[in-house]
Amino acid sequence: MSETEDTLIAERPQTDGGPRRDVQVGDTTFTLLGTAHVSAESANEVRALIASGEFDAVAIELCDARHHNLANPDALGEQDLFQIFRQGKAGMVAANLALGAFQQRIAEQSGIEPGAEMRAALEASQEKNLPLLLIDRDVGVTLKRIYQNVPWWQRFNLISGLLGSVLSRQDVSAEEVERLKQGDVLESTFSEFAAESETLYTPLISERDRYMVMRLAQQCPPGEYQRVLVVIGAGHLKGMAEHLEGPAPVDPAAEIEALESVKPRSKVWKLIPWLITALVLTGFAIGFSRNTDLGWQLVGEWFVINGVLAGIGALIALGHPVTIIASVFAAPLTSLNPTIGAGFVAAGVELAMRKPKVRDFATLRHDVTEVKGWWRNRVSRTLLVFLGATIGSAAGTWIAGLRIAGNLLG
Repeated sequence: MSETEDTLIAERPQTDGGPRRDVQVGDTTFTLLGTAHVSAESANEVRALIASGEFDAVAIELCDARHHNLANPDALGEQDLFQIFRQGKAGMVAANLALGAFQQRIAEQSGIEPGAEMRAALEASQEKNLPLLLIDRDVGVTLKRIYQNVPWWQRFNLISGLLGSVLSRQDVSAEEVERLKQGDVLESTFSEFAAESETLYTPLISERDRYMVMRLAQQCPPGEYQRVLVVIGAGHLKGMAEHLEGPAPVDPAAEIEALESVKPRSKVWKLIPWLITALVLTGFAIGFSRNTDLGWQLVGEWFVINGVLAGIGALIALGHPVTIIASVFAAPLTSLNPTIGAGFVAAGVELAMRKPKVRDFATLRHDVTEVKGWWRNRVSRTLLVFLGATIGSAAGTWIAGLRIAGNLLG
């Protein structure tokens, strides 16, 4: 992007199709097309614009992972669930499914698949043999930055928001879907989701506005393209236009790296599980040193409380009977070994007893749009088993730990 030339911005009438703005940066014209992520009209408009021959490149609001999933619908079935649990990504996968549930439900009501306009851009650019530029930030990075940006006492709102996207059964009319093309309406919707919290709105919307502009600067150096169609959600149009209109970035790569960075987990949090283990074992030792019966009482309470709560978590998730039993016996032991969790053991047993079938992966996105579908589908149910056993064991650790302290200090 040129630093010497002023950036010109002209907004086209929005009487036909989604909101659109042309932004001239140096020798390149960026046409920002605001779309509804679930809209037949948006998809048709994308196809028509690309077919017009006006553009020599197309940029879309997708990251590499989402592009791969869109281009390869069977990608989810190719994932190794066991590795997902091993790598600690179960919560992220569950969050992604919950986030997609509401959009999928609207899609089913309107008869349009989620991301129809992005698929249209992908297919139309291939037909015209145009370069396809992926400009959005990885959704996993965005979720992590949201989580880190929100104070710990407000993180319950994130969880309740995800649950609400699953539990909500409100129908959305076709007219309301089409009105999402108007940028101000969609931005207002995002503001409501952000619960009027800047700490949530910033990583969810503002940072991605800046990130996508930096990706455009990186992939569209001066002289590379004359006209670029940028297909984005309508809520990003205003912010991206303002960034393009502002001073040219000095080092896009450095800004991208900064916007992709995720703070490493504090060493204090990594030490807490080991500290808890040390305290519990010390409590056992003190109990036995005072009285053998007291020592066995403490050990018994630890196993019963921790095991029962983990088993209840697996039971709520409707895990296999063997999974529930495994959770009961594994939780008291895994809670004393920070390198492995009860949820990992429970999920592993569940996968062994009820291995997901091809149809489970094929119907997953539809199943998670309703509450009972999370328990019906073997993939999502395994995620629930993992989360249920994990939460149950964690609760058991604290409750049993406090019981031990109370018996020793009482």
